[in-house]
Amino acid sequence: MTSATSTTTSASTAAGLTELIDRADARGLAAAGLACLDRCLPLIASAERATEALRPVWAAVARGDGGAWGTALAKVRAELDGDAADGGAGADGAGALVRAMLAGAPADWAEGPLRAWAGECSGAALAVHEGYDAAAGVGPLRAGELRRQQVVLESAAHGPTGLRRARELSAEGGRVLRAVVARRARTA
Repeated sequence: MTSATSTTTSASTAAGLTELIDRADARGLAAAGLACLDRCLPLIASAERATEALRPVWAAVARGDGGAWGTALAKVRAELDGDAADGGAGADGAGALVRAMLAGAPADWAEGPLRAWAGECSGAALAVHEGYDAAAGVGPLRAGELRRQQVVLESAAHGPTGLRRARELSAEGGRVLRAVVARRARTA
């Protein structure tokens, strides 16, 4: 695939992602933003801690429970606040983007704020992945993140079964990002 073809394909995929965000309901929007955060959160907290912290938030999304969503988010913020204050593992620009994703999560379960947050998380997660891409232009990390975001939104439209797929994709994407970060740290 040529660079021009890759760029065109990426642009059409990004346009498709924007359309999916525009059409998603509250549950799909919450899942989309949370999945982006889930994949990137291990940059500022250990993978195990991040997974455990987000488990109640994912459960609230599965139930479509706005009250539990807000409560679970507040708990995650309080639990990971020390990581943000210490600079965490991601004290660089990527870590700042991840902390902004977490801080920007709306406590209200309403489509407007969730749509804005999902869009912001999408852009932040793409920027994080692009920052770790070794290739110029649209590298494999950013392209993979773009595909994952689309599949998460498509899957979330299918209810609890789709949310399981979204979580699986987030876990996979988190492993890929952690491996790249670890590899870069070893070679630095």
